[in-house]
Amino acid sequence: MTASKNRSPKSQQMATTAIHSGRHQTQERENSPPLFLTSSFTFHSAQQAAAVFAGEENGNLYSRFTNPTVAAFEERIATLEGGERGVAMASGMAAITSVFLGLLAAGDHLVLSRSVFGSTSNLANGLLTDMGIDTTQVPLSNLDAWRQAVRPETKLFFVETPSNPTLEMVDLTALSQLARERNILVAVDNVFCTPCLQRPLALGADLVIHSATKYLDGQGRVLGGVVIGSESLITEKIYPILRNAGPTLSPFNAWVLYKGMETLPLRMERHCDNSQIVAEFLAEQPLLASRVNYPGLSSHPQHQLAARQMDRFGGIVCVDLGSRERAYTFINGLELATITANLGDVRTLVTHPASTTHAKLSEENRLAVGITQGLVRFSIGLEAADDICEDLLQALHTLPYR
Repeated sequence: MTASKNRSPKSQQMATTAIHSGRHQTQERENSPPLFLTSSFTFHSAQQAAAVFAGEENGNLYSRFTNPTVAAFEERIATLEGGERGVAMASGMAAITSVFLGLLAAGDHLVLSRSVFGSTSNLANGLLTDMGIDTTQVPLSNLDAWRQAVRPETKLFFVETPSNPTLEMVDLTALSQLARERNILVAVDNVFCTPCLQRPLALGADLVIHSATKYLDGQGRVLGGVVIGSESLITEKIYPILRNAGPTLSPFNAWVLYKGMETLPLRMERHCDNSQIVAEFLAEQPLLASRVNYPGLSSHPQHQLAARQMDRFGGIVCVDLGSRERAYTFINGLELATITANLGDVRTLVTHPASTTHAKLSEENRLAVGITQGLVRFSIGLEAADDICEDLLQALHTLPYR
């Protein structure tokens, strides 16, 4: 395969890079990238096989850890995030698990934001505990809490920013500086922003993680995950987990994600435009008053940080209806929005986090991060904004005015 003739990504705008990065044409001169559906790769001789397995000659070995289609996706997302290398995984949680297993060992200490996806918290407090890895969870935005949690054995800070689902943030530059002073690595789940809105590596983080299932695909079709960072950190710590444990991204899924990312900048622009309109519309409704949560609203407690750290304010909007009963009534009254726990789709999606994505957490832990029984999370889609608002308004009319 030969690389396409492109300008350096550093001289391109993201919309161009999203389309042209990771392109490698075969001798067949195809316009669309090929899909390599094969479990293994052949060699011209026994000597060549030995050389490739020994690392003396470049070449694909086995699709569990080397596949050209997967490599194209890895290159594209790594380029967009400003990283040197990416390693794709079967899902977002596979990527997070690989980071934990690659960077932590028995006796190590993890400092984890308490505002993370439910499965991330469960993983840290379950599997990692069983492996002899201790975890301290701290308030995401409280830098003093991060500082006080550090021990001599602390190896990793792990955050989502903005968090799922409460849209809390942390100052990544300040947190990364704190970690660097103590020789601690920083990993950032960037799923809500994508590199179109936030680039954690440029802000000082060491690793960026994506559930590619979300915005990178953009249409709710496939599962996938990826970890991006420096060549040395990925090669030495993360890639061995993929090679030996096998949380492999399928070539087909990689191809779907690769193609989906060509429209990522355009989609994220529309997601952000619609979300701003929807958030402002909801904030004007007397029934909701100050119950709308979106970083693009001046009422958001970290609006200024979001404006400084992110290029736009994202596609997630939350509202608090006051109780589970009212939240359920509101959700069931929607006609356009789809009820599902996924996000990042072209369609507007809605879920009740306390009984779905974060249901395994204790009520105490949910309330500590602001996940009330009345909280409803919207992933705002690409429909006409007026139609989304009309659907929300008619669902609000199903609620008693109190």
